[in-house]
Amino acid sequence: MYIFITILILLAAILMILAVLVQKSKGGGLASGFSSSNQIMGVRKTTDFLEKFTWTLAGIMIVLSILTAKFTTSQSNTPQSQVEVQQPAPLSPSAAPDVTPGLPIPTEVPAEPTTE
Repeated sequence: MYIFITILILLAAILMILAVLVQKSKGGGLASGFSSSNQIMGVRKTTDFLEKFTWTLAGIMIVLSILTAKFTTSQSNTPQSQVEVQQPAPLSPSAAPDVTPGLPIPTEVPAEPTTE
């Protein structure tokens, strides 16, 4: 279901891009070609239709995004892996390894031989 909704969002986004590109901008845009008087719909009706279509697509994308978030959170409650990580038991002082040196450490520093 998640993939299906994602595909619908992608299609709505592409249609919205096309609808915005066709709308009349300050400089005229592609919608200025619809200004001939012998058309069924006039420029004003085309502009209204494109604006309503754009807002409808925006609403559809918002609803689909909320649905996608719902499906994403419901799927994240399941464990990602079946392997359980076991933490090692903490070491007690009695189980700690013996780190005392095997050879005795000399406490006196030997005298250096003098070469005279």
